[in-house]
Amino acid sequence: MSKIGIIIQREFNQRVRKKSFIITTILTPILMIGLIAAPILIAMAGSSDEKTIVVVDESGVIAGRLQDGGKLRFRKTDKSAEELRRNREENVFGYLAVGKDIVTNPSDITLYSYEPSTMEVERNIASQVEDIIENIRLQAYNIENLPQIMADVRADVSLSTYRIDEEGQDKASSSVLSYGVAYVFGFLIYLFVFIYGGMVMQGVVEEKSSKVLELMVSSVKPFQLMLGKILGIAAVALTQFFIWMVLLFVFGTVLGSLVMPDPDTLREAAQGATMGMDVSGMTGNLNPETMEIIRNVTDLSYLAKLFGGFVIFFIGGYLLYAAMFAAVGSAVDNVADTQQLQLPISMPLILSIIVLINAMNDPNGKLAFWFSLIPFTSPIIMMARIPYGVPFWQLAVSVLLLYGSFVGMVWVAGKIYRVGIFMYGKKPTLKEVVKWARYKN
Repeated sequence: MSKIGIIIQREFNQRVRKKSFIITTILTPILMIGLIAAPILIAMAGSSDEKTIVVVDESGVIAGRLQDGGKLRFRKTDKSAEELRRNREENVFGYLAVGKDIVTNPSDITLYSYEPSTMEVERNIASQVEDIIENIRLQAYNIENLPQIMADVRADVSLSTYRIDEEGQDKASSSVLSYGVAYVFGFLIYLFVFIYGGMVMQGVVEEKSSKVLELMVSSVKPFQLMLGKILGIAAVALTQFFIWMVLLFVFGTVLGSLVMPDPDTLREAAQGATMGMDVSGMTGNLNPETMEIIRNVTDLSYLAKLFGGFVIFFIGGYLLYAAMFAAVGSAVDNVADTQQLQLPISMPLILSIIVLINAMNDPNGKLAFWFSLIPFTSPIIMMARIPYGVPFWQLAVSVLLLYGSFVGMVWVAGKIYRVGIFMYGKKPTLKEVVKWARYKN
């Protein structure tokens, strides 16, 4: 164990002291926040160009009711559609041809554009015309005060959701939060396993090509060397993850202080909402869905369940796949030759991402259940289920199978590693690697 500890320390120090580790540790949270914020900012900014659409209205009921907005400007014209087609006007996006029977036939409308149209433009036009036609049809019934009646009967439902646990207690839940957390945590495990598993494989290949391994195995057993390398890089991963969580927590705290009510008010509101009280005056413009999210993210047991599950399944998934990546790295002489042997390892991870969406939509379905127990897919799929709530026995079985598979895989990978690190000048096939695993000690 002391030899394994020395190897762990060496792997940890060698990577943590690199400039690349410091740079990626600082830049990754910034890039993640940027990737989340960029689409929102771009969508908010949109296009700065206003688009003018000339309306040829044969029905006489549409053009006068179209409202400018959304960077669209409508202008009625007496010209025919044929004239506009032959003689293009300056600074005009296109023209809208409205037929005579638009009220009875809503499809009797066509947009002709002089440049490529967009979904936003078409949705704006279609939505306005639909509202106009509906209002005209309603007015045909000659109902007095119809606009006021329609305004009075319109309802805006804000659904609060609670989950009843096994003890009969109801707890506030948020499907939006569960969906987002499931995707983020599942994808992070997928990403981390690939990154750090690949780091193990690359480290083995580099040491093998520099003949360092031949010197090291004169003092330690190949199995000890492989296990020390895997655990050392796992320590690097956990250190980096811990730093990221601290940075994100600090950022979230600062951002929350700018956009949220003060903490005392927020806690009182969360407690009051849980007890069924009206807290709208305490929380300003926060809607019920936002309040449910706040109740969950301020619940220490909920946070402990999420981050505890992430650490357990990340470590298990990493150890399982790192053993296989180490075996692949020991079997080849350079990184380019790993592609063929790496494919069987990558397939379960890719399959997990495909099943991840199904698991988020139906966390208790058969597909999500079985894939959350299979060790090669459980780290990702179980993290997609945990935010929704998973029975303890399923968690226990999944963890036991995952870590039991890791022990078995380390034993198999150790046999491949023992043979592979001394093989040079030949690119082994998958069949030969399996043969190495079957060698007796």
